Amino acid sequence: MKDHAGEVVKFTEDVMTNKPVEIWLNDIETQMISGLYDDALKVLAGYPEDGTKRQEWLLKGYASQNILFVDQIHWTMETEKALMEIEGFTSDSETGVDKPGYKTSSASEEDNYRVTMKSVEPMERNVKFHRMQLANSVELVRTDLTKLERLQMGALIVLDVHGITVIENLVSDKCYARNDFNWSKQLRYYWHADGEGVEPVMTSGGTEIIDDCVIRQTIATFKYSYEYLGNTPRLVVTPLTDKCYLTLTGALHLNYGGNPAGPAGTGKTETTKDLGKALAVPVIVFNCSDGLDYKIMGRFFSGLAQAGCWSCFDEFNRIQVEVLSVIAQQMLTITQAVRQRKDVFEFLGQKIPLNRRFGCFITMNPGYAGRTELPDNLKSLFRPVAMMVSVVVTVPLCMGSVYAPIVYRIFKLICQPTHQFNWSQPVILIMNDCFEDIIH
Repeated sequence: MKDHAGEVVKFTEDVMTNKPVEIWLNDIETQMISGLYDDALKVLAGYPEDGTKRQEWLLKGYASQNILFVDQIHWTMETEKALMEIEGFTSDSETGVDKPGYKTSSASEEDNYRVTMKSVEPMERNVKFHRMQLANSVELVRTDLTKLERLQMGALIVLDVHGITVIENLVSDKCYARNDFNWSKQLRYYWHADGEGVEPVMTSGGTEIIDDCVIRQTIATFKYSYEYLGNTPRLVVTPLTDKCYLTLTGALHLNYGGNPAGPAGTGKTETTKDLGKALAVPVIVFNCSDGLDYKIMGRFFSGLAQAGCWSCFDEFNRIQVEVLSVIAQQMLTITQAVRQRKDVFEFLGQKIPLNRRFGCFITMNPGYAGRTELPDNLKSLFRPVAMMVSVVVTVPLCMGSVYAPIVYRIFKLICQPTHQFNWSQPVILIMNDCFEDIIH
């Protein structure tokens, strides 16, 4: 496989094209998944014991998306290890303190302070460790890298910066247990290894998996899908992005769709696409218009259900209300088949195979001319989340330049809400690319 940037990932076996086209295309899909899975095993096994010295591992030629999710696996593992240490310390009955930061009558003021400071040490060490990782990655970006390596490092640093922010928030919010909501609401990656007595994990879609990557957020559980997405950048994660992820994964767990709504330029579509990258699921973006009819949408849904793709229908409320009522029935048919864990179901008079990874998302710009209100039977199939324009823009350190703080100050100065300019996400992304070209 070769992506638009020139990254190459090998199949595990050759694919013969002397068969009917529908067969050898399915063989290519199978080899794509197995090729990425085998590469992921190598990436996982090759991770250095000292996580701060991973420069050689990063530039060894592995698939970039595998490097990103293995990095997230180790971030989750290190953070949970720190939380487990805190849990073990806070259960010490000799101190008379049940939880750090909380005073008890059986412990003196000095003991309370000592316990509080000592109990958060594992998380402080975790923050320091990941900051060192980030500093080494920024140093690596300043060296002479190829285009592929620079793209990969940019995406890695964006995720690492968010990871550090999450850990710092855990400390400030006094999160001292793995089942604390402040931790469980994060998108967490685990490698569920096979072994004696190990039970398979059940995903939200009803699939049992073992010796594979499991992604969790609150009560939702997903399998990493190994769809080859290439060496692509990742979206800078803000608190609003986290809330949007939380809504969308919760909707998928309950077999609903997601409905990010808000003004243009607030990142509705980009956030949906980035969640697809995080789970390695293909996302097909389709811009709706008032010319769509139920036949076109029926064929669209038929393909999505068979392929297990996610769809993101932009400007969904531009479709005529008569067509929306029929779309609601089509959506309900697929949703019921997914909930019943069917492998084959009847859709538009034909029996078709079902991939239960199917997901449907819509975005809407409320208050614009020519938009219609969704029918109640369609509205009930989607979970809404409100998106808004950000007023502060974070410049990622993936530029790898000493001028990054200066660029951040410039962004912060000029990106204030004004009546003359619209500092929406697309504008900021263009500005970021311009600054990067100037610096490099």
